[in-house]
Amino acid sequence: MKRSPKYVLDSYSLISYMEGEKGAEKVAGIIKQGLINKAEILMSVVNWGKIYYIILREQGKETASLYLKTIDRYPIKIIEVNKSLTLEAANFKAFHKMSYADAFAAALAKVQKAKLVTGDKEFKSLEKNIKIVWI
Repeated sequence: MKRSPKYVLDSYSLISYMEGEKGAEKVAGIIKQGLINKAEILMSVVNWGKIYYIILREQGKETASLYLKTIDRYPIKIIEVNKSLTLEAANFKAFHKMSYADAFAAALAKVQKAKLVTGDKEFKSLEKNIKIVWI
């Protein structure tokens, strides 16, 4: 039996989707696959928190809380951070120019053998390490 594809969303991809920006259609297609159990969608709790702080800073607490409630309704499994995931993220951060939060998205994709969904060019240097779906 063929396994369903596995995706990791970073904050860039999910904010793009929620705000109808460039690449939103591609993310919508992945979320639709998740809704009909044709794909597994993951996000690191660190990236989930990054979405909150970005929206909190730009649009206020009420909107940031609404974003989190909306994400809860999506077929996205929020993955807690443990020591092995943190070490994987630290390895990416040490040798690539990227934010620490982005390193967690990359680490989760690597550990879960998933495709990272992003439009953030910080991930360009990781194309040999993980599979990336560019939006």
